[in-house]
Amino acid sequence: MGLTFGFKLFPVRGGVHPEDRKQLSASAAIEALPMPSLLHIPLQQHIGAPAEPLVQRGDTVKKGQILARNQGMISAPVHAPTSGRVMGIGGFPAHHASGLSVRTITLKPDGLEEWHESITPEADPFALSPDEIAQRVAAAGIVGMGGATFPSAVKLNLRKRYTLKALVINGAECEPYLTCDDRLMREHSEQVRDGVRLMAQALGVETILFAIEKNKPEAIAAMSEAAAALPHFKVIALPTRYPMGSEKHLVQALTGKETPARGLTADIGIVVHNVATAKAVHDALFLGQPLISRVMTISGGAIKEPRNLLVPLGTPVADLIRACQGFTEEPVRIVSGGPMMGQPLPSTRVPVIKGSNGLLALSAAEVSEKSEMPCIRCASCVSACPCGLVPLEMAATIRNGSLDNSVHLGLLDCIACGSCSFVCPANIPLVQYFNFAKGELASRQRMQHKQGETKRLAEARTARMEEMKRAKKEALLKRKREMEEKKRAEKAQQEQEAQQSKQTETVSTGSAVA
Repeated sequence: MGLTFGFKLFPVRGGVHPEDRKQLSASAAIEALPMPSLLHIPLQQHIGAPAEPLVQRGDTVKKGQILARNQGMISAPVHAPTSGRVMGIGGFPAHHASGLSVRTITLKPDGLEEWHESITPEADPFALSPDEIAQRVAAAGIVGMGGATFPSAVKLNLRKRYTLKALVINGAECEPYLTCDDRLMREHSEQVRDGVRLMAQALGVETILFAIEKNKPEAIAAMSEAAAALPHFKVIALPTRYPMGSEKHLVQALTGKETPARGLTADIGIVVHNVATAKAVHDALFLGQPLISRVMTISGGAIKEPRNLLVPLGTPVADLIRACQGFTEEPVRIVSGGPMMGQPLPSTRVPVIKGSNGLLALSAAEVSEKSEMPCIRCASCVSACPCGLVPLEMAATIRNGSLDNSVHLGLLDCIACGSCSFVCPANIPLVQYFNFAKGELASRQRMQHKQGETKRLAEARTARMEEMKRAKKEALLKRKREMEEKKRAEKAQQEQEAQQSKQTETVSTGSAVA
C-alpha cells in the first residue's frame, strides 16, 4: 500500500507555522549513548501514583529487572536500564522546571549488561489475547512516550468501556527541532508497524490511521512500504502545521469529529498512540524487554553536534550534552522537549525519564527576550488558538485574579500549545498565565479536598465520640438495671429463705408440743 494521497482531511482551526529547524538533526541516525557512570531512576515517570521500590541499597540487579512495582491501575513499574548495584534510594532533582526532589533509585552500572532471567522473547505475540497484550504492556512499564506519560495498558483496555472504531498513530512530530520519531519511522518501520498491529489487536479494531506530517517524506515512504500488504493500515500525509500533533486536533483532521470538551477521543471511538510507544510495545512483546531506554533528539543552536540518541532511562542530561561534544556557546535556556510546549530545566543534573523526547540547548539568537507590552487587542491569539478560545480575555481575567471566570471562558480546554504566545506582537507570555492559573486552581482544589476531608474526619470523630458516649451511658444504665435486678433477686431470696426458716421453726415447735 502506498501513501494515501486521496484520503480526505478535514479542516482544523488555528495553528501556527514556526520555523521547524529539524534540519539540525534530521540526518543524524540513531546512535546508542555510552552507559553513564551513574543512573538516577525516578519512581515517578508517569501520570498516576509513583512506583513502590522492591530493592534496597546494596542490592545487585540485572538489566530489565523490576526495581519498583506499580501502585494501582494508573501507575507503571520501573525497571533497571542495565545491570549494576543500587547505591541508594532517596530524593533527587526531578526532570521538571521546579527542580523539586522526587524519590529516586541511584544505580551504578557494572559494565556487564547482563539481562535478567525473566527477559525472554514471546514465540508468537499475535497469538495473544487482547487482555494478555495489555497485561504484558503494563508489566513492561510502557507509558505514552509523546510526553503525556499516561500508562499505555490503560488505554489498550478502553475497549471494555467504549465502542472503538480505529487506532490513530501520531507520527506528526510537529514540535520544532525534534526528529526522534522521524528517525524511528525511517530506521525501524517494521518494528513500529508490528507494535501498531499489536495495539490494534488489543483494542479490537481493524482500521489503523498512521498520520505523518508532509515535512517527513522519508518517514512517510518507509512506513508506506512497511504497511504495503496491510489493507486496513493507512499512512496519511498531514499538512505541516503546529500543533497538528495534538491528539484531539489530529483526530479531527482525520475524521472530522470533534472530541467533547474535557472528554476522551475514545468518546468518539478513536484511540491515539505515539510512534515511540508502538516501538516500545514491539520490544516488550517480541523481545520481552521492558521500557528501559528511549530515543531522544539533542539539538538547538548551542549544541555543537545535534544527534538522535538511544538513551538509558535515568541518564543525567549532562551526559547527553557531552555525547554531542558540548556547547558552541553558553545556552540561554535548556529545554526538555520542544520549544513550544517543553519545560525549561533547572540544571543538567536532572535525569532522562520515559516522557523525555528531546533536549534543546537554545542560544540567545533562538530565544526571544523582548519586553512584554500592553495588549493591543489585535486578536492574533484568537486566530491562532486551535481550541477556538479567546486567550486575551482569559489572560485578562487571570491578571485580575478572576480564575473562576477564566474557567468559564474555557481555561480547562486550553492544551497549552503556546500558539497564542508565539503570534502575540506584544510579547505577552499568555501560555504562562494559563499554566499558572491551572496550577493555582489545582492547588485550590487540593486545599478544598483537604479541608473537606478534614471536615469529614472531624465529623466522623464527633460521631464516634457521641456513639461512644451513648454506648457508655447505655452500658451504665444496663449495669445499674442489672445491679437493681440483682438486689431485688437477693432480697427476694432472703425473704424466701426467711419464710422457709419460719415455717421450719413452726413445724419444729408443733412437734415438740405433741
